[in-house]
Amino acid sequence: MRAARRAYLLALLVLLPFLLPGTAPVRAQTPPIGTPTGAVDGTTATYGLLPPLAERLPAEPLVVDLPAKGREFGRPGGWIRTFITQRRNSRLAALYGYARLVGYTEQREIVPDILKAMTVVEGRDFTLTLRRGHRWSDGAPFTSDDIRYWWEDIANNPMLSPSGPPRFMLVDGQPPEVSFPDPLTVRFRWAAPNPHFLPNLAAARPPFLYRPAHYLKRFHARYTAEADLAPQIAKAKLRNWAALHNARDDMFRMDNPEEPTLQPWMAMARGSATHLLFQRNPYYHRIDAQGVQLPYADGLDVTVMAGGLIPAQVAAGNADLQAEGLTFSQVPVLVSSEAGGRYATRLWPSGNGADIALYPNLNYNDPVWRDLMRDVRFRRALSLAIDRRIVNRSLYFGLAREGGVGVLPFSSLYKEERHGLWAGYDPEKAAALLDEIGLPRRRGELYRSLPDGRPLEVIVETAGEKPEIADTLQIVAETWRDIGVRLLVRTADRDVLRNRVYGGQVMMAVWSGWDNGVPEPDSDPAELAPMTQENFGWPKWGQYYQTSGGAGEPIALPVAQTLMTLAQDWAHATSTEERRPLWERMLDIHAENVLVIGIVAEAPQPVVVGNRLRNVPEKGLWLWDPGAYLGIYRPDEFFFADAPPRKG
Repeated sequence: MRAARRAYLLALLVLLPFLLPGTAPVRAQTPPIGTPTGAVDGTTATYGLLPPLAERLPAEPLVVDLPAKGREFGRPGGWIRTFITQRRNSRLAALYGYARLVGYTEQREIVPDILKAMTVVEGRDFTLTLRRGHRWSDGAPFTSDDIRYWWEDIANNPMLSPSGPPRFMLVDGQPPEVSFPDPLTVRFRWAAPNPHFLPNLAAARPPFLYRPAHYLKRFHARYTAEADLAPQIAKAKLRNWAALHNARDDMFRMDNPEEPTLQPWMAMARGSATHLLFQRNPYYHRIDAQGVQLPYADGLDVTVMAGGLIPAQVAAGNADLQAEGLTFSQVPVLVSSEAGGRYATRLWPSGNGADIALYPNLNYNDPVWRDLMRDVRFRRALSLAIDRRIVNRSLYFGLAREGGVGVLPFSSLYKEERHGLWAGYDPEKAAALLDEIGLPRRRGELYRSLPDGRPLEVIVETAGEKPEIADTLQIVAETWRDIGVRLLVRTADRDVLRNRVYGGQVMMAVWSGWDNGVPEPDSDPAELAPMTQENFGWPKWGQYYQTSGGAGEPIALPVAQTLMTLAQDWAHATSTEERRPLWERMLDIHAENVLVIGIVAEAPQPVVVGNRLRNVPEKGLWLWDPGAYLGIYRPDEFFFADAPPRKG
């Protein structure tokens, strides 16, 4: 502990000037040699000949009021350099682009984006109006036929969607009535309210209920003859036309540069294993009030690199915008290199329900351990035996929030007393609870025993992606030892860990808390109920719900069933006033029953911003959903101060 405190004091001396109000000085930086620069109205030479801007924009583009947002008008030009830790994170272009039919504002309100307008009647009748003249990135018209294609030819095609339409499109198991009155209008009508519909459209990973029909029809058996599909299937070494269609249809990862997009940047080519380029979409639908088409930046220059190497590249000034691969433990190094790297390090609080949390697996395959995990006294004891103050001071310089998993003060649902319930450090009370359960600690032995005589050894599995997690588990192991519980750590690849959890093979996992730590009454409470296998606390109950009983196990714990009932009541509520008490009750149940053991929340996430880059907010919330990390702050509005002036 003494070593941790010394490290804390030394790092605090480095950080202190940067934790006080004020901003870093701005310095000019010349673009790297060979970097493409902007031309007239934001196009680049790589596009060849294009129609004039007026012919590329929708008849009524989305006009962004930058001054109202406290932002500057920018100028086109420059490539935003950034790093990702693995090739599949090419999704960054869709996250930072954050073009959605409807999207969240920074105040987490849902407003039209790609859509010109939407009309909602009684929460069950949704009319979507598209923008006249809107085009895909290849110049083809974007119309209601692209949504019809998704609904009829993908969501309701048994080859492409064996389980039928996604669950958020069903209300009480029934799909909507869908109509397409004209090329600019789509109507979805359910028999009862569907509060899941709009949040899914605005999500970090949306369902993309539109597809470029003109492109994908060439891979669909309904529109292309089998004789024409067969050579393509053979060349791609795939088993059938559906696999070929799926391989060509990747709206989120944007891994197929031939597939048109509506995002602000589009893939230039498949790229190499270590380098990806996304260039400006010349038909993007947003402009500023001076008539300049967004995005301002010519493109995203993305390099794939091992996470451990990214901080050094950032410190050397090789990134314009970087958060992935950076952790709070690296802040002293990042801050000390700001002058040479010509950037500023901003600290944004995490928006998860907890930054580090332990998930007792209530579906663990071992029956003795499973019964123990389901005993609320055991979960409370483990929580009370964690000294969160040491974790916070040693690893986060006291900047994180200590407490259990819950909503954060940014939400109107936050209650201080709920956040701290069963989260204070009280080893004596924790030991008393273990005694009450009947877990003996024999004289002369350091650890307690299970009822069947095995040692009380909790195996916590981690993906090992953050150094703070390993350090936290070491601190937890020391304080759990004081109450007779041994903590063992096992590290596995992220995907391997997930699959082991889903199969009931993991006793306890460490992960972040709820994805959305800032919900409001109209936010979907699915994370709080056993409705998805992605919740590491009850994966098999989630599987059972997701597959309508086809996989997993039925709920076998009364408190979990209560949460499920409350979540279903929320889905049938018709107003915010009806939904608020349901949310409050679910949050109370979680806090009282410690279904997830939170340790710290609001842990600062370093966001490095090059001194040349403008309109990046000083303060923000680092959150997957709602928010898409940086997406909610609209990087298409970021620009380089030294971009060349527009001609004409």
